[in-house]
Amino acid sequence: MTKSIDFSVIAPAGHMHHFVGQSPARVHHVAAQWVLADESYRAFFAREAERGAEIVVDNGLFDLGYALPASELVQAARAVSAREIILPDVMRDGAATLDASERAAREIRELCGEDFRLCAVLHAADDEDWRRTYDALVTSDWVGAVALPASRRPDAEGQLCRNRWMATAYLEDRGLVDDRLVYRLLGLGRTGHLELIEQREHEWISSVDGAAPVILGAMGIALLPEGPYEKPSTPRVENLGPIPESRFGLIRQNIAVVRAAAGSTVTIAEERR
Repeated sequence: MTKSIDFSVIAPAGHMHHFVGQSPARVHHVAAQWVLADESYRAFFAREAERGAEIVVDNGLFDLGYALPASELVQAARAVSAREIILPDVMRDGAATLDASERAAREIRELCGEDFRLCAVLHAADDEDWRRTYDALVTSDWVGAVALPASRRPDAEGQLCRNRWMATAYLEDRGLVDDRLVYRLLGLGRTGHLELIEQREHEWISSVDGAAPVILGAMGIALLPEGPYEKPSTPRVENLGPIPESRFGLIRQNIAVVRAAAGSTVTIAEERR
């Protein structure tokens, strides 16, 4: 395996300078709502863009329960010199995701032309819906990237819509990967960093983001390079609050474990304020 996957660390706004900066600067997945609401968060990623990082602005659904409107996504993307916007999506519903994404894509194009690559999230209710949604995305004229959400629960039936490793293997085995598109993974799933060791077999996967190494490290839990990966119930990253400095070393170690699993040699950049 020679391929590496870029890992974007998700951390509380008050701790980005401790854990999130990249050397060299590669890819950051950035929350649109935090860009708009937090000046320090916005300034941090604007600087990362100046250093050469590719900024991908997420639509807010996972954190807020709803996606921000197109106008606010464009505003956030411009504020951090983003290259890509993740379009609105609907959990476990391919048809609704297509409708929401296409509508937002049209609005974004009306606002700013083709200033940003547009990324659609591949959601589906079942495997038939998954195949139909994927076909619609790759044959559209507005999708420049496709993101596959994390597998959160055990999948006894081996469904493409529930098992991300099976989904990526399916696309590769059947020659369905489109070279014109960027492919991303959203979040670390139920097997955490261990999935990335397998996903590295696919040279077409560009990036993945995740808060697990920060959250678990803040809780005093170490990620083991070879597993097992066991994630207890955890708070959302924005609810962590100040992290004691005594946990910083463990968090950095956890981030290094995830990057090693992803085949990435990126390190945490020296602190910048």
